Amino acid sequence: MAAKIRKGDKVVVLTGRDKGRTGEVVEVRPAEDRAIVRGVHMVKRHQRQTPQQEGGIISKEGTIHLSNLAVADPKDGKATRVGFKFVGEGDNRKKVRFAKRSGVEIDG
Repeated sequence: MAAKIRKGDKVVVLTGRDKGRTGEVVEVRPAEDRAIVRGVHMVKRHQRQTPQQEGGIISKEGTIHLSNLAVADPKDGKATRVGFKFVGEGDNRKKVRFAKRSGVEIDG
């Protein structure tokens, strides 16, 4: 199935402690159905000291299930569902994503 959420998308968190926050998708893990969003779902991890970096407790982004994310509408930034349509004719025809809320193309 085609990916509705991709790396670089602006997304809105729908549920959880970060509900309503927006951010950019840094990484998508399709095998796990999870994504990492910049600045959202921050978790603390203990880091062992190495010659290259200092040890201590660091904060980094945790993964969020794809069902808890929605693409932000390019027009107003609110959560929207994603649809697919074909644009162009013949050899120039390609499949693009669009926001179902406003009808604006997300990529392409």
